[in-house]
Amino acid sequence: MVQYNFKKITVVPNGKDFIDIILSRTQRQTPTVVHKGYAISRLRQFYMRKVKYTQQNFHEKLSTIIDEFPRLDDIHPFYGDLLHVLYNKDHYKLALGQINTARNLIGKIAKDYVKLLKYGDSLYRCKSLKVAALGRMCTVIKRISPSLAYLEQIRQHMARLPSIDPNTRTILICGYPNVGKSSFMNKITRADVDVQPYAFTTKSLFVGHTDYKYLRYQVIDTPGILDRPFEDRNIIEMCSITALAHLRAAVLFFLDISGSCGYSIAQQAALFHSIKSLFMNKPLIIVCNKTDLQPLDGLSEEDTKLVTEMKAEALKTVMGQGGEPTNEEGVLLTMSTLTEDGVIAVKNAACERLLDQRVELKMKSKKINDCLNRFHVAIPKPRDQKERPPCIPQAVLEAKAKQAAEKEKKKTEKDLENENGGAGVYSASLRKNYILANDEWKEDIMPEILDGHNVYDFVDPDILLRLEELEQEEGLRQAEEGDEDFEMDGIDLTPEEQKALAEIRKKKSLLIQQHRIKKSTAESRPIIPRKFDKDREFTTERMGRQLSQLGLDPSLAVDRARSKSRGRKRERSLDRRDSDGEAMDMDIDQPSKKLRLRSRSQSRSKSRPPSEVVPGEGFKDSKQKVKAIKLGKKSVRKRNKDARRGEADRVIPTLKPKHLFSGKRSIGKTQRR
Repeated sequence: MVQYNFKKITVVPNGKDFIDIILSRTQRQTPTVVHKGYAISRLRQFYMRKVKYTQQNFHEKLSTIIDEFPRLDDIHPFYGDLLHVLYNKDHYKLALGQINTARNLIGKIAKDYVKLLKYGDSLYRCKSLKVAALGRMCTVIKRISPSLAYLEQIRQHMARLPSIDPNTRTILICGYPNVGKSSFMNKITRADVDVQPYAFTTKSLFVGHTDYKYLRYQVIDTPGILDRPFEDRNIIEMCSITALAHLRAAVLFFLDISGSCGYSIAQQAALFHSIKSLFMNKPLIIVCNKTDLQPLDGLSEEDTKLVTEMKAEALKTVMGQGGEPTNEEGVLLTMSTLTEDGVIAVKNAACERLLDQRVELKMKSKKINDCLNRFHVAIPKPRDQKERPPCIPQAVLEAKAKQAAEKEKKKTEKDLENENGGAGVYSASLRKNYILANDEWKEDIMPEILDGHNVYDFVDPDILLRLEELEQEEGLRQAEEGDEDFEMDGIDLTPEEQKALAEIRKKKSLLIQQHRIKKSTAESRPIIPRKFDKDREFTTERMGRQLSQLGLDPSLAVDRARSKSRGRKRERSLDRRDSDGEAMDMDIDQPSKKLRLRSRSQSRSKSRPPSEVVPGEGFKDSKQKVKAIKLGKKSVRKRNKDARRGEADRVIPTLKPKHLFSGKRSIGKTQRR
């Protein structure tokens, strides 16, 4: 059970937000309307209430901060030293002390100004005292803004700390950087610690959990430690030292015998001897990792001697009952996290030794005597030398044998599929479970019935032979047609004509392909105006040449195309309704002004009046259409007045809008609200 959950600490606002929260709450929760005509006692009470309420809010918020942050002297020494390593205990206590001082100062300010408000003689004097009181409180909060920001950063960092229970069964992994500690933890737990081929990948404590004999063990992966003086170690290394010093756990000291971590066995042995004082009274196991690169038997004599010395020290540090060294088994183990050889053996050995030590300590404690007094084991004494084996009735033995036979695993379709070639080869039979009078009928071929007749009756036994004859006949006919075409192409035509015919056929096929492409992309192809046709494929000159090649006169078609594409002129001499003869007889050089204006206005397009009847609208005449338009406008008038979107809009608007019916009501009539 985890005793410390730092994730539940309330967020610490900065100075400005702190002031805004308190003052807005005071404004919302206390009366806001006062008049100078009130009795002086009522005025004093009004402003005293505001000062007291503000002080209470400040006191509650600051007390919450002080109470929720852990006190380093009251928590477990492991967490106390860990917080000291990460945040500096002096700064931490100083920040909380400033919060406590600010809380006391705000209480004194409120007390002093409440006394002054008791003797306020006017509305202005009381209001000025209230403003001064709230201003001094806010000034105190502004002065502790750095402490609030510092505590908020600590809160965020503490929320990311792993939840470590110092009193539960714990396995601690330590050693030089890059010796395989995180890889081992990923193998035996469900933790996902980052593993990289360089040193100090793990920069903080990581926690995972594993099971052994139905008990849960927490596994802690510590950052790598270097062999140097205690004062020179950084924060990352001090986290490991803190865990080794304060946690009652089984220690796994990892040793990279291959040297691929960048440190020799002599350096790792020196580190072991420098921190061996932290291993006292703890189960210690030396784990030789990366045996896939360098087996333990292949080490040199010097390295073997160093490993043997470490093993001897491990036997001395692990104290059993009576102060004697424990059994040598399980003190020096080998494994490889890459091939997973020996990983489970190391885990089981660590869990077993830790369990034995915890049981031994409990047996030595005083509480065990109280528990043993409650137990009594009764052992019956034999009354004679006659043997009395257990007697089991035959019916019971038969029933047990029958149950054992029923418990045998029944073969499923999946098992049959795996036995007969797997998926794609084995096909499950759907007929083997049919309930028929005779089991031999299950695999009979079922007749297919169509319109009351068996389909097999229509099957011709000679169908394949007839089909082959038809194919031969079709092949002969195609060969004859091919010969006829060849004769026509080869004999009747000269080589020049054959060449021209081939070009014609080729061009024809290209035109067919272009037509199909245009037809397939007609919907998505954009319509480009003629003036943007940069290739100039569709021009009047091209149309004229093609018509001339066909033997037609292109002049009329070209003139018509040009008249269609030419834009409308700004002035025209005559109305289109005038005849050509009349236009020739008129004096074009001196047209009258009235005629020119009339011709211009009539040349423009006119808008159709609403009352004009267009064929297909369903109206008899313009009078009926005008009447229909009026009725339509009349029908939507009420809907538009109610701001409806259409005939189907049945929305019921908010009958009491919140902005008109919420909040404090001022003195006076409220009928307009």
